[in-house]
Amino acid sequence: MVPLKISQCRSLAVLITGSGRLQPIIPTSRPGRCALCQWAQKSASAVRVPQAPTYDKMVLELIGSVCPLMVAMTVAVSTRHFGAFDRCSPRTRKFGSQWANVCELSLFPKTRMRGPPDQALLVLIDAIGSVRSPSAGLDRLVSILERFLQSGRLTVLLWSRCQETAPSDSPQLRETLLGRLVSLPDLTANKLHHHNKPVFLPRQYYPLLAREMLAALERTCQALRDGKDCSLAFVALTLGKACVQGHGELVFNVLAPPLSSRTSSDMVWQRVCWKLLENVPERWLESVLTGLVQAVNRPDTLSRIMGNLVLKNRKAHFFITHKLLLLQYKNETRVLRVVLGYLSEDRERRTLLLQVLRALCQAWANPSAVRHTPIEQQLYVSRALLLCVALLNDSELQELRPELLQCMLGGMQSHLDSSVVRVRRVGMVIGECLSSRMDIGGAKLKFEYEQDEETEELLSLLTSPPEETEPVAGPPKSPPEVKGQTRPSQVAAARTPAADPDSDLDSDDELTPYDMSADQEMSQGAPPRYLRDCLEAFITSEDPVRVQLSLQAVEGLVRKNPSTAREVSVELSKVLLHMEDRYGTEDFLCLRRGAMVALAVTHPVPVTEYLTAEFYSMNYSLRQRLDMLEVLASSAQELSRPIADTGVQSKVIRAVTMDAPLYPGDDPIHWRQVVERRIQNKTKLLSKGVSRPPTKPTPNRFAPVAGHFFFPLLRNYDRPQVTFDLLGGDHLVLGRLVHTLGLLMHLAVNAPGATQMGRALLDFVWAVRYHTDQTVRRGILFAVCSVFLSMPSQSLLLELSEQLFETRAWLADVAEGDPDADCRNLAVQSLVLLEKSLKTELNPDALGLES
Repeated sequence: MVPLKISQCRSLAVLITGSGRLQPIIPTSRPGRCALCQWAQKSASAVRVPQAPTYDKMVLELIGSVCPLMVAMTVAVSTRHFGAFDRCSPRTRKFGSQWANVCELSLFPKTRMRGPPDQALLVLIDAIGSVRSPSAGLDRLVSILERFLQSGRLTVLLWSRCQETAPSDSPQLRETLLGRLVSLPDLTANKLHHHNKPVFLPRQYYPLLAREMLAALERTCQALRDGKDCSLAFVALTLGKACVQGHGELVFNVLAPPLSSRTSSDMVWQRVCWKLLENVPERWLESVLTGLVQAVNRPDTLSRIMGNLVLKNRKAHFFITHKLLLLQYKNETRVLRVVLGYLSEDRERRTLLLQVLRALCQAWANPSAVRHTPIEQQLYVSRALLLCVALLNDSELQELRPELLQCMLGGMQSHLDSSVVRVRRVGMVIGECLSSRMDIGGAKLKFEYEQDEETEELLSLLTSPPEETEPVAGPPKSPPEVKGQTRPSQVAAARTPAADPDSDLDSDDELTPYDMSADQEMSQGAPPRYLRDCLEAFITSEDPVRVQLSLQAVEGLVRKNPSTAREVSVELSKVLLHMEDRYGTEDFLCLRRGAMVALAVTHPVPVTEYLTAEFYSMNYSLRQRLDMLEVLASSAQELSRPIADTGVQSKVIRAVTMDAPLYPGDDPIHWRQVVERRIQNKTKLLSKGVSRPPTKPTPNRFAPVAGHFFFPLLRNYDRPQVTFDLLGGDHLVLGRLVHTLGLLMHLAVNAPGATQMGRALLDFVWAVRYHTDQTVRRGILFAVCSVFLSMPSQSLLLELSEQLFETRAWLADVAEGDPDADCRNLAVQSLVLLEKSLKTELNPDALGLES
């Protein structure tokens, strides 16, 4: 049989009967001149059907009821009505396994590759979706679609749409084509599953689509130079739909570099880019602009591609000047630099830069925003504020000086009032930068804070960055040698004795220095040997050396002499608590805290009663109150740790803490070891694995005294004083107090009073659960976790049954809506612990089976 070129013949369709025999169908008009037409004209079994131009939906439905396959071939031949098949009913489009036969004729592939690309794409995708099971026909259709994409037919499709100044088809068909074109990876993945082709994957398809859009834009530019009118509506729809589906990064990674290079020297390309973005629907414009600003690297590039879209489109204006800067905080600093630089590039857009600066100042100085927004968003706004200030000229800076000064003073107060260290540090850095930029009377603010990468980045934003250039592929070049710069080897050679002929031969420079790394500084006095000498030095001595030596020796003396320490524990704790660093002693705070912890461990009840009573007293600074909480927490942790039963020091500590003196002859471990040794000597072992000594049970020293640590701290928290308002402005101490109570609750696990402690702690945190400070909320959630961990399951259900449902609802709200990430994580952990405890108590058998 002579091969048939469908594009040259408009008068023939082929019918495949049920037996698989070819039967030509001749229309009423004169047949074509191809060999197959002439052969079909002589055939006696020909069946006459209406001429191709008279085909409509009704005729196709009638013919499709006889043989749907014939409809496909008839419509394929009649290129004028190429899309009529796609508008048929679903019953007509269900071809089943007969698609394999039509594909083997080599007629349908050629037809689809040479027909209108938009209708060919629709037919191919519908055909792939209509095949129910994997078959040879499905593989053939997939290969046809793959060749369709790789042969540049998408460029022809987009360009054919660009040539239409007015849409010639229905909106429904246009929406269908757009959906199939953009969602092709999803459609093929749902049908082919694990047998999907690489070209249909999103990582390859959307860059391919971007290249085809770029080729269509290239043809559009050429047509405009030739004086022809074009329309970018369909290309803009394709771009917007691809970006709104989450593929903007893949698309603009391909589009941005060539658009940047071509718009730099060609005004036609700039007009095409402006028109392309203007034709994007408003519902998709945000996704398009997000991908664009993340793909470009320079403000001038964004200005050439976008033009003045921010002044013409309300959606673009809202996104660029408000949402991107104030409501989002996941973008990189480079994106902020590009966007703000874009606003400052043009004189008409520069007024928007001043509006953005005023909005950023209000957001940064807002106390409510500092308390209720995440720290990441506060850093994001701080970066944007510094970049805006760096772009101002002198006249604009003079105009905005009052507003910047008000922002600096109010914002610093709000940030320095926070209990989060990072927030306070950000306030210091921004205050320094704003004061240096405004140059108020030549005076500049200067704070003492710890330098890290975060602060260095903020300080560097006021300086202009180096110009970023497009990367050029090529071999790595060695750094050029600067004139006058010497290499390290040359420097080393210059330092050798041979390079200096006039050097003295008997110079002392060649002598090897002594190793002084292990040397210790000689003390100017002898350290004290008794606790009372240390106490006397702290009270009466004015000698800084003696005070320093006493402070360094007091902790060791307390642990070595517990009996003496018990006599002066309260008095020495009082002296240490009121002690100030008058002589600049190195590690003063650590030495003082270590001594007070040793006193609290050695004599826990009196020292703890003194510290908890003084916590709510007057005439104490916040630093001293925080020190009290830290000493209580550290001593409780040390008391809760197990101690070894061997050694003189462990026996002394146990005697002190348990108030029960032990004698060497009463040690029960000695005779047990003897018995175990005799049994092992008389036992014959065939095999012996790795032996581990059994864990020795030790008493929890914190359990008997847990109430002395815990309950006095809950006594007067709601009584404000002149210098101390725990529920008011002193939220830093409140957060540390709640965290300390949660730690004490956790250390009191299995203690006799754990149930009472848990109930009291939940009552306390319930009153402050909606606190505005995030540090306090973290402490509250940590305390709730400690309650659920330390209280027995039966006590949790019996004692707190009325509060559990409200607590559960509150934790769910925190886990979903709290602005702080740590609070959300702690709330989720608390919910998990609560569910586990309830499940253990209500259905212990099911829990045992699951474990």
